[in-house]
Amino acid sequence: MAKSSPTPSHQSKVAKVRELRKLSDLLDNAIRVPGTSLGIGLDPVLGLIPGGGDVLGGLISVYIVFSAATMGLPKETLTRMATNIVFDSLAGIVPVFGDLFDVAWKANSKNMDLLESHLESPQVSKSADRWFIFLVLGGLILFVIAIAALGVFIISLLVTIIQFIIPG
Repeated sequence: MAKSSPTPSHQSKVAKVRELRKLSDLLDNAIRVPGTSLGIGLDPVLGLIPGGGDVLGGLISVYIVFSAATMGLPKETLTRMATNIVFDSLAGIVPVFGDLFDVAWKANSKNMDLLESHLESPQVSKSADRWFIFLVLGGLILFVIAIAALGVFIISLLVTIIQFIIPG
């Protein structure tokens, strides 16, 4: 019996996962620290840019979750992925510490691990419905923007306090 070739949808899914893994690696592990297994990506570097960097990094993370949703992941997995982004974003509002935390947490890599393990698993699970996906993605986008705005507010407040303490 001849072995059947993968379906085009399977091939496109594999290509999409490869693309998402490259994006995740760029964000979380682009540069290896010499002599260690530690990788540093663009995400913590973007986080150093007040407000805008956190928004950009967060929106790229949301794109990974959106892509996972289009591949039929269940609610539970999408919820875990969203939780990783929320946790990463919350830690990110603390200047410097949040960026150091981002080096260790690697939310995008965690989310890619969830996506890949779901796709490799033989279990059949029900895909999340469109309303759930819309609410999760919309909520994540609003959350990322709100956290970035809060980060800018905190930095502005710190600058004001410093200016008050040390008059120019």
